[in-house]
Amino acid sequence: MKYKKIGDILILNEDYENLDELAIKHNVKTIMKIDHIQGTKREPVYNILYGCETETINKENKCLFKLDLAKVMWSKGNVNERLRIAKLVGDGETVIDMFAGIGYFSIPIGVHSNAKKVISIEINPNSHHYLCENIKLNKCDNIMPVLGDCLVETPNYKADRILMGYVKTTHHYLKAAVESLNRGGVIHYHETVPEKLIETRPISRIRQAAGDRDVELLKINKIKKYAPGVEHVVIDALID
Repeated sequence: MKYKKIGDILILNEDYENLDELAIKHNVKTIMKIDHIQGTKREPVYNILYGCETETINKENKCLFKLDLAKVMWSKGNVNERLRIAKLVGDGETVIDMFAGIGYFSIPIGVHSNAKKVISIEINPNSHHYLCENIKLNKCDNIMPVLGDCLVETPNYKADRILMGYVKTTHHYLKAAVESLNRGGVIHYHETVPEKLIETRPISRIRQAAGDRDVELLKINKIKKYAPGVEHVVIDALID
């Protein structure tokens, strides 16, 4: 049986009969099954199998994340990537976190770096609510939450580093990201891509969005298998 524990809630991948026993074993108040995440607002389609409370606090990388699993998504697969990015942020940098969610990347940056400012943009009001809660919970005074569409809000700001932690149609947002990136800045661009195209398609999309600006590929970081023959990757690219 595959499962993941988020705070004091257990998420199952399949049905299980002895739920009382399972709840005691893992010391959880609720057991859920999340069928899939839908739409640009990344909202879960779910069933509650045991208990009733869906709000919890998850601890990760010395950060606290308050969330309601009936309203917002949580990806345990990105745990190392969230810390990796936080450690790359230089002192005094201004960062834009597009598709910020509840602060998956913003909060670790606020906790583990000396960024000057993190501008966290999120379109889902529920996720934005928990982003604001998590900013307070972790005492991250340098994070500025923005409720709105990244295509509309990103051009209002300039940054030294831009995070694009969304994997569906992310390339449609690249032009807005590049235009908001200071020269010599870095974009972390997420994409789901067939294995045979990993070395070519993502970076070519960044170069196309960058126009006549110079693009240097810094790293291709593989996160996890997304589907058979398809990888979730992050491209670190410096754009002059």
